[in-house]
Amino acid sequence: MLEKIKEPKFENSSWSFEVDKVNLYSFWNNAFSKEECHTIINLAKDKGLIKGKTKGETDVRDSKISWLYPDDMDWAFRRVTDFVLNLNAQFFKFDLFGLNEGFQFTNYQAPSGKYGKHVDRASNIPVRKLSISIQLTNPEEYEGGELYLYNDDKGTLMDKTQGTLIMFPSYVLHEVMPVTKGERNSLVTWVTGSSFKWVLVIINIKL
Repeated sequence: MLEKIKEPKFENSSWSFEVDKVNLYSFWNNAFSKEECHTIINLAKDKGLIKGKTKGETDVRDSKISWLYPDDMDWAFRRVTDFVLNLNAQFFKFDLFGLNEGFQFTNYQAPSGKYGKHVDRASNIPVRKLSISIQLTNPEEYEGGELYLYNDDKGTLMDKTQGTLIMFPSYVLHEVMPVTKGERNSLVTWVTGSSFKWVLVIINIKL
């Protein structure tokens, strides 16, 4: 007679002090007014636009960019700082340093303006903890250009309302779909911080 084999019993030996509260994204409606969005667009275009570049694949990105710093619009940096601290406390709880890379104004023009799937973290750059995208253009003025975040194959569509701020961990896969009509303008930045800390969970298997 064959001896019945006992099914393995899995037990989690960890005792967590708190659950993981990191969300896929957070947002702030009306972060900037229509007039403020137009002010930012005009300021960035007046500084001049250059072709946006990426390492590696050259066809993943089709956009023009301009860099804005506190000397250009300190009022916007102060406001974004308030949003970051508020949203981070509620939805991420990351250790943060600040907005140390400036603001990147990005212009996507039809028929091919896009930014394919990518993550914002990379080696040999400041540790990016959170990514921010602010919608500057009225969605009625362009078609396409949707921002998607991915934690599955389908992805999650972000709000296109003018003035909306979207914030998400910089390791999240995301993309900007091709703009098929008009142009889409956005303001992007990254919140830097200390290196991510990875926790090892030990699982005991008892027979």
